[in-house]
Amino acid sequence: MSTEWFIVAVVVAIIITSLTDWFFGGVLFHGKYKTYPEIWRNTGSGKGESLAITWSVLLSVLTCVIFIYLAVRLDALSWGHALGLAFGIWLLAPLPLLITNALFIKIHPLNTLSNLIGWLVKLLICAISAHLFLG
Repeated sequence: MSTEWFIVAVVVAIIITSLTDWFFGGVLFHGKYKTYPEIWRNTGSGKGESLAITWSVLLSVLTCVIFIYLAVRLDALSWGHALGLAFGIWLLAPLPLLITNALFIKIHPLNTLSNLIGWLVKLLICAISAHLFLG
């Protein structure tokens, strides 16, 4: 594995997933987040969300780095293996976690759906980037 191409794959995945995270997490069904305003931290307090946004971005970067690293280590760089790894991870972690959260936390179902789709798209983008630059 070339370190330079690994970095390129990660950077491309980070850039594209930051846009999809913004779309699925912040734009799509944005108004539905106001359905239950009492569950959101800092609602109406005037405090910024900079720290939460920073942590969210850092965790997204970590997701891209770890996914692509795993794809390399598991030799899952072909189309089928990379996409299968993405779908498998989605079934393993974000899907049950977000559905379980939706069962216990007051959040609009469309927000849960957009987050589910957003996670799947993020993982698929990482898989595509790993395949294109390292496969």
